Amino acid sequence: MEPHENTGHPRRWAILGVLVISLLVVVLDNTILNVALRTLADPVHGLGASQGELEWAINSYTLVFAGLLFTFGVLGDRLGRKRFLMVGLALFGLASLLSAYAQDPGQLIATRALMGVGGAAIMPVTLSIISNVFDPRERAKAIGIWAGAVGLAVAIGPVLGGALLEHYWWGSVFLINVPVVVLGVVLVAALVPESRDPKPGRVDLLGVLLSVVGLVALTYGIIDGGEHGFGRLPVWAAIGGGLAVLAWFVAHELRSDHPSLDVRLFRVPRFAAPVALVGLVFFAAMGVMFFGAFYLQLVRGYSPLESGLLFLPFAAAQLIFAPRSAAMVRRYGGRAVAAVGLLLTAAALGAFVLIDADTPIWIFSALGFVQGAGMANIMPPATESIMSALPREKAGVGSAVSNTVRQVAGALGVAVLGSVLSAVYRDHVTPTLAGLPTPAHEAARESISGAYAVAERLGPAAPRLIAAANDSFVVAMHWAAGISALVAALGIVIVLRWMPGRPVLVTETRPATERELAGTP
Repeated sequence: MEPHENTGHPRRWAILGVLVISLLVVVLDNTILNVALRTLADPVHGLGASQGELEWAINSYTLVFAGLLFTFGVLGDRLGRKRFLMVGLALFGLASLLSAYAQDPGQLIATRALMGVGGAAIMPVTLSIISNVFDPRERAKAIGIWAGAVGLAVAIGPVLGGALLEHYWWGSVFLINVPVVVLGVVLVAALVPESRDPKPGRVDLLGVLLSVVGLVALTYGIIDGGEHGFGRLPVWAAIGGGLAVLAWFVAHELRSDHPSLDVRLFRVPRFAAPVALVGLVFFAAMGVMFFGAFYLQLVRGYSPLESGLLFLPFAAAQLIFAPRSAAMVRRYGGRAVAAVGLLLTAAALGAFVLIDADTPIWIFSALGFVQGAGMANIMPPATESIMSALPREKAGVGSAVSNTVRQVAGALGVAVLGSVLSAVYRDHVTPTLAGLPTPAHEAARESISGAYAVAERLGPAAPRLIAAANDSFVVAMHWAAGISALVAALGIVIVLRWMPGRPVLVTETRPATERELAGTP
């Protein structure tokens, strides 16, 4: 028998199901888009997007999303979380409809940014509603299920996207969001209770603006450098300017009496260590997902649907292990569970260095399963540690931090590892392109997708170009995978050095003390 009365909402498990549906629409979109990258690069069946434009189709969403999470996390606490969830779902559905009928890459990038606005209203309130409707003793289990839903969306997204691309035009991968949004809005209206912070503070408009400007400038510089080379002044001006603005953001938050992000929380190990883990893991994982789609569909020649099925083991591992992570943490402690998860993740990423154009494809999927199992034992305990560092009425702040770090790190992972991929590919493929006409030479040098497009018009010379492009891409993939593994391995050091071993229960009545947050008795 529990010594204390359960303070959770009577319909909390049904509410969690509604929140999972709301979460699915956000995660589905990104996983579906990964499968559609090759089609979008096709000038006939897609939009003829370059590799840089494909990265921006991903990053325009994630950067807007991350930049607005600070504001929307606070506004959701202030104005009502249910209201923000419904508005976010409606806006996300409208932007999905516009994305489906985009006429060129520029329009798609713009509508994806609008989807980011909707996603920024959805994601933080799902976690903050969980914190408000669940008793702290059940919260870890609920967050594990929430994290498992990410795995479910990862599983559904590539398969659903591949099936749609085999039977319909590329816009169908965005149009599929609309019925999910409609269902979500109906269920949220019927089941989710309204909640808000009874003592809201002012919104830090300058802090939000600085974070958006800094992140956009930094990531733009990285993407532009990867596509056109880092030996140019505008690239380093963007990178340096972005870092300077982010430093200004930190200084402003330290001085502000109503910061959008209380950066002093990062002095607390129980908060800072899991935030760092979330960032490192998603930096590594999103870069691998990005090059994995090209490897399967171009180098290995699988259809979008087949590629989606090959990602299923990764998603299945998340779905199986994430809901069980809370029990593992209770038994072994968060430090041990996260360290083992990181070890599995780093090992799987490092093993991708051994994958080449002839590797049995089951090995690719097996490594995905190992990586998924590792991440499933990192994200739930890290998220629970972040959320429990704050009282219920400030749940939006913890949710905003967790999701902002995840999205920004994912965007930077795609940008940095995409830049490495592009640079190494160009260095290796350029010597094999002698004799090609200038337009064909530039297209084949830009990306493996461009090389395949050129090969379709070369006739007897096509197999030689395709072989050179495949070899160059595999070498570039090895470099990106190796960097991903090192980034994940860095997380092991952080866990062993700073992450507390046992969770500290934080009730809804007060925040943790400094000693509790530090994990000391």
